[in-house]
Amino acid sequence: MAPALPPVNSSSTFPASTTVVVIGAGIVGLTAALTLAERGVPVVVLEKGRAGAEQSSRNLGWVRKMGRSAPDVPMSLAADRLWAQMPERVGTDVGYRQAGIMYLARTEAEMEMHRQWLTAVNQLSLDSRLLSASEINGIVPGGEGRWAGGIHTASDGRAEPTLAPSAIANAAIRRGAVIVENCAVRTLTFAGGRVDGVVTERGEIRCEHVLLAGGLWSRKFLGNLGVSLPTLPLISSVIRTAPMEGPTEIAVGGPDFSFRKRRDGGFTITQRGALGAPLLLDHLLIGLRYLHMLRGQRQLLRINLGKDFLNDIRLPRRWGPKGPSPFERIRVMDPKADAAINAEAMANLTAAWPVFKNAIIEEVWAGMMDITPDSLPVMGAAPRLPGLTLATGFSGHGFGTGPAAGQLAADLVMNVTPIVDPTPYRLERFS
Repeated sequence: MAPALPPVNSSSTFPASTTVVVIGAGIVGLTAALTLAERGVPVVVLEKGRAGAEQSSRNLGWVRKMGRSAPDVPMSLAADRLWAQMPERVGTDVGYRQAGIMYLARTEAEMEMHRQWLTAVNQLSLDSRLLSASEINGIVPGGEGRWAGGIHTASDGRAEPTLAPSAIANAAIRRGAVIVENCAVRTLTFAGGRVDGVVTERGEIRCEHVLLAGGLWSRKFLGNLGVSLPTLPLISSVIRTAPMEGPTEIAVGGPDFSFRKRRDGGFTITQRGALGAPLLLDHLLIGLRYLHMLRGQRQLLRINLGKDFLNDIRLPRRWGPKGPSPFERIRVMDPKADAAINAEAMANLTAAWPVFKNAIIEEVWAGMMDITPDSLPVMGAAPRLPGLTLATGFSGHGFGTGPAAGQLAADLVMNVTPIVDPTPYRLERFS
């Protein structure tokens, strides 16, 4: 089941030309379009399904610096500033609250990981601090868990994934952007050795620049053009409760559960220590790139070989401008929530904070994330394809950094001074 989204005032007309085409109406593509429109640059966003309907609306809504690798922290800091400005920018509340995020540790080994991270980001002047077990009980009362300690970043926060993408999309439209839903881009056209347009299921659009912000689908799109993007899928299962009294406004991540307050008064809950890992053909093709990640996180993965493999095999890996492309066969990726993982989440959470025994589950869903080998996104020019810029592979972090990532993408497309240094995100790092 997919979360309900406010409607987007998408266009019923199909433009013949523009300056920039954005492929993919997730939060990064939409923020890039809003930024371009605010700068007076004509932009068209093409979405194979519905704007924001995949991972941009299915994630947990955490906006965090804590736990990110040092090269990725500047993007998160920029995102904090832009999230705070978002209500004025889009004309509505998107649920952003700087209420803090806390991670919990059961063992000294887990605490040591938090200490090592603090050391790695020591020069970045973050407000993250280690907590003792007694401090955790004081900040988040009513708990019965036994903790070695934790780490807290008061300046981290949250926003609402079911509100923000649509709000950003409609703000971009008011600024002059055109968003066309249910219109898959099949491939690119070239002239003079560079991209000069896109071929869609409804016809061609001429343009000067293309931004690929296709999330999970970017690997297939680039593979059809002869460019290898290393991403593999993971599935997160999510619970939404009815409004209830909870222990804190802080978002809390335990080793095997997480919870955060929602704008509607309920909570978003997950089993933080378990992700679905459907085996696909791509695991045979690029799986060796992920061995270091597998060694450190194997216990998180619920690996399965089943229907996902067969469904993926049936999708074409090569196609022409006349299609059909995989993007027309699957308009919205809507994986099934794992009932066993969600049951674990509730059992683990209620053991730690018994107040959640009163929770009424109103909705469950799942989202499929595109994970790179180092969990950093890919942003920058596409090798051998002048005129194509990439903003993809956000590894489950795209919503939190979305406002800054979208602005960085717009900066890179138009070749202006970037909001943050894009060097850590270049695709060439995987070469």
